[in-house]
Amino acid sequence: MADFLLVLDWLIVLAWTMRIISALRNMPRIPNLLDPRYAEPLPPRATPLISVIVPACNEEANIEAALRSLLAIKSVPIEILVIDDRSTDSTGVILDRVAAETDRVAARANLTVIHVTELPPGWIGKPHAMALAARQATAPWLLFTDADVFFAPDSLLRAVNFAQAENADHFVLFPSLILESFGERMMTAIFQVFAFLGARPWRVADPASRDSIGMGAFNLVRAEVYRAVGGFEALRMEVVEDLKLGLDIKRAGYRQRAAFGPGLLRLRWAEGTLHFIRNVTKNFFAVFRFRTLPALAACMVLVIFCLSPFAALAGSLPFRIPAILLLLMMFFLYRLFERYNEVPAAYFLTFPIAATLLIYAVLRSVLVTLLNHGIRWRGTFYPLSELRRSAGPLRQ
Repeated sequence: MADFLLVLDWLIVLAWTMRIISALRNMPRIPNLLDPRYAEPLPPRATPLISVIVPACNEEANIEAALRSLLAIKSVPIEILVIDDRSTDSTGVILDRVAAETDRVAARANLTVIHVTELPPGWIGKPHAMALAARQATAPWLLFTDADVFFAPDSLLRAVNFAQAENADHFVLFPSLILESFGERMMTAIFQVFAFLGARPWRVADPASRDSIGMGAFNLVRAEVYRAVGGFEALRMEVVEDLKLGLDIKRAGYRQRAAFGPGLLRLRWAEGTLHFIRNVTKNFFAVFRFRTLPALAACMVLVIFCLSPFAALAGSLPFRIPAILLLLMMFFLYRLFERYNEVPAAYFLTFPIAATLLIYAVLRSVLVTLLNHGIRWRGTFYPLSELRRSAGPLRQ
């Protein structure tokens, strides 16, 4: 039995090593929008080039600062469509005030506020809000973003230059996360490890690859492509609508790209470890398409691959060697990610703790959804039966 466990540990470490080496080799190939060539001015244009669509439900803490960061963009002609999606706080009042204060003579920063008071049957709030705004959008590019994302003044200029240079149909720009606590750094680091090793964003540009990408903070898509794949009209009950939109675009054969741009987009996604876990309660079970057995099986795999090698540290020397090697590989991976997330490489030592919390978050997502027979998000309940009926695959 001991020999079997030792062989298993080495196989786990080998699997991790192969994935990590792939990331170490390929992540530096992902473009960086801070390259000076993406800062070239655009030709003058009188009409909006991008329709920026911002759904907002109870976002009074961030919405004004986020909007003003968009209004400060002068390098690209844009129109902003922000949706007050049944907010019960002061979001709607703030939006109306900002709109009233906006200099409407400056056609480069048109701001339209759409107030939604009722959610039609068969819709989740966020896809409905974005679909509603997209119907009113006039620009050849649509940018779907979130109400807590802050834009640098040159962010959209660099994004458009890159997308046009690459002849992209869909472009995702990775945001820089605002991290203010130990727990936020620890959970962000492991979340990005699994996200990047799983999604392999360096492969989304390959039309032969099954890898696709989507991100709620920054989904820039050609309007004609958005409409060709059905847009959010086709994703009415989709919880992870950003990922599914990216899949639909890639599956339809359109050109998809992703890039880094440190500091161009900023947001604080979670305020501490507990907030991180609460944030993903809605999403993790949805990633498994609300299927219980695959979700539980994934938790078992995570336990085996993320925790069992480190449990061997308490054993004899032959068992400690693969665990130490895995920690060493994690150090190299975390050092690579430090370039993008500003989480010190020393956080690789927190990997076993963070992995335990991540597994707990997946289990919590499953159990809370099953016990409640659905999910409650932003004050609205969505039945599990309807979510399952509408859930399609997330991979090609």
